[in-house]
Amino acid sequence: MARRTLPTAVALTAAALVGMTPTAAEASPPGTKDVTAVLFEWNYASVAKECTTTLGPAGYGYVQVSPPAEHIQGAQWWTSYQPVSYKIAGRLGDRTAFRNMVNTCHAAGVKVVADTVINHMSAGSGTGTGGSSYTKYDYPGLYSVYDFDDCTSQVSNYSDRWNVQHCELVGLADLDTGEEYVRKTIAGYLNDLLTLGVDGFRIDAAKHIPAGDLANIKSRLTNPSAYWKQEVIYGAGEAVQPSEYTGNGDVQEFRYAYDLKRVFTSEKLAYLNNYGEGWGYLNSSVAGVFVDNHDTERNGSTLNYKSGANYTLANVFMLAWPYGAPDVNSGYEWSDADAGPPNGGQMNACWQDGWKCQHAWPEIKSMVAFRNATRGQAVTNWWDNGNNAIAFGRGSKGYVAINHESSSLTRTYQTSLPAGTYCNVQNNTPVTVNSSGQFTATLGSNTALALYAGKSSC
Repeated sequence: MARRTLPTAVALTAAALVGMTPTAAEASPPGTKDVTAVLFEWNYASVAKECTTTLGPAGYGYVQVSPPAEHIQGAQWWTSYQPVSYKIAGRLGDRTAFRNMVNTCHAAGVKVVADTVINHMSAGSGTGTGGSSYTKYDYPGLYSVYDFDDCTSQVSNYSDRWNVQHCELVGLADLDTGEEYVRKTIAGYLNDLLTLGVDGFRIDAAKHIPAGDLANIKSRLTNPSAYWKQEVIYGAGEAVQPSEYTGNGDVQEFRYAYDLKRVFTSEKLAYLNNYGEGWGYLNSSVAGVFVDNHDTERNGSTLNYKSGANYTLANVFMLAWPYGAPDVNSGYEWSDADAGPPNGGQMNACWQDGWKCQHAWPEIKSMVAFRNATRGQAVTNWWDNGNNAIAFGRGSKGYVAINHESSSLTRTYQTSLPAGTYCNVQNNTPVTVNSSGQFTATLGSNTALALYAGKSSC
């Protein structure tokens, strides 16, 4: 859940999702390219430029942008998650900048997912980033006190469904999404974004909205098949579980990220040989996965850019492994977990001014094309050393090896690749596969190797 913090950031209690019997829905983003770059708190002009220079050429299918709605004023990142109107008038750009960004990204072959905050409005009162005056429960021309849930205390009991879905997340005005006017108004906001060319939505704090309410809102869209990715954080034994939302579309599988942290920091990579459904997760076809996101990188529940090789290799694994639809988080350096984006969201150059640009790290970026090239191919030729060195193929289309040991590893690998010369896209060196599908390579400690059909020269 986006941590919508009040005057001082309030850590969100991890929430959970429940399960209704899932029905068939389009999940993983449609199309041949299912990797999303999440450009957290980048302004829209910077996103547009990045689509052209990096995301399109690298093969990213989607870019996810931070919430476009007008929000409370303040330098902290979480102000973006306290809307005060549905005008596109936030810190990251106005309606024209947003429209230009969508058009530019589409021209680069990249679709656009908008992070949307529809569970709640703001806390407090004041003037929004677009000039709108508001008080909690009164947003002139949009919502009045009658449009909010009757419970005005904070969510406090995740074993109580009513409490989770009718009370206020960290004190934010909770919309009554069971009400006709509210459903129609939210759908109107999403439809407005669709008129600007948006291809899909991340539904922030979806766990706090009944799945049936979301289904009703989605049914009102001018494009009801728009991509739909819901934030429903798993919590063991909680009243609301992720599985009940899969009938609407994708659900973000937080357990995937939590467990990757544990495996890469204190367990064995060999355990990953059945990662996904074999670990009790949602079906791959409805799971949105990530190594970290803007909340988890700050609350310590997952790896983050400060985790060194663990982080890089976990992203390599995620992009190589055929489970779910992956998000690559791309944010900025922080020591204060509340700090907003550098330069008010303007990214002038990667790796300057604190911008981390994880989506452009060579080890990560190169795996996007690998994933596209191996789409639909099963895992083959799994090998591990019983510890922290693993390797596996993706049918006859690709092969990956990861050495997370403390020393280098030399061995001969068996693949299903046709004989020929391939480029190891992890370090741009040639690798020759013989007529038996074998090659010999040395991997340094905490490095990886990735080969795929169609990439023969470096």
